[in-house]
Amino acid sequence: MDNIVELKNITKIYGDKVKTQVLFGLNLSIEKGSFNAIIGQSGSGKSTLLNILGTLDRPTDGEIIINGVDTKSMNTNQLAKLRNETLGFIFQFHYLLPEFTALENVLMPYRIMGKKIDDKVMERANELIDLVGLTKVKNNPATQMSGGQQQRTAIARSLMNNPSIILADEPTGNLDSDTTEQIYDLMRQLNKNYNTTSIIITHDQLVEAHTH
Repeated sequence: MDNIVELKNITKIYGDKVKTQVLFGLNLSIEKGSFNAIIGQSGSGKSTLLNILGTLDRPTDGEIIINGVDTKSMNTNQLAKLRNETLGFIFQFHYLLPEFTALENVLMPYRIMGKKIDDKVMERANELIDLVGLTKVKNNPATQMSGGQQQRTAIARSLMNNPSIILADEPTGNLDSDTTEQIYDLMRQLNKNYNTTSIIITHDQLVEAHTH
């Protein structure tokens, strides 16, 4: 399989006067279409790694290559375009806009592109809503959904722009064990259906059973 993500000699150091090094010459390749977990204890640098993978933060040194493109020379606008079109993000907290419905939240990444919401786009949003099992509550405001439903909405939103890569940072950290199992089963199913490359950051060893 082809590698869709390559990290080469990534280091990350925080601070100027008092320096704290978090990543030490890290090399990592992720195969296209694979379902992966990066597992470690709190404070081990997992979220730092995810932020660098998602171009939300720049490494102190090293290269990040996504879809064969070295991101080092990209400016802020180019990186923002890359994130919106190529990457989908799922965080521990869903970050839904409370005044909007589930369906409207799912459509938000497409609206950010400044394009018109036509019938085809609406059809895709509804398809994603159906896939994550939210058909009956798609017109509910975000505040009138359970924690599991809110996270399912966030998962559907992450897929709206057909991203090549899904990055998830402790996506079930606020959910009970049964809902956690359902969410990981859902993410695995979506990985198969859409051939997205999934990278999950977690401290939960049980996630291993779901991954390649």
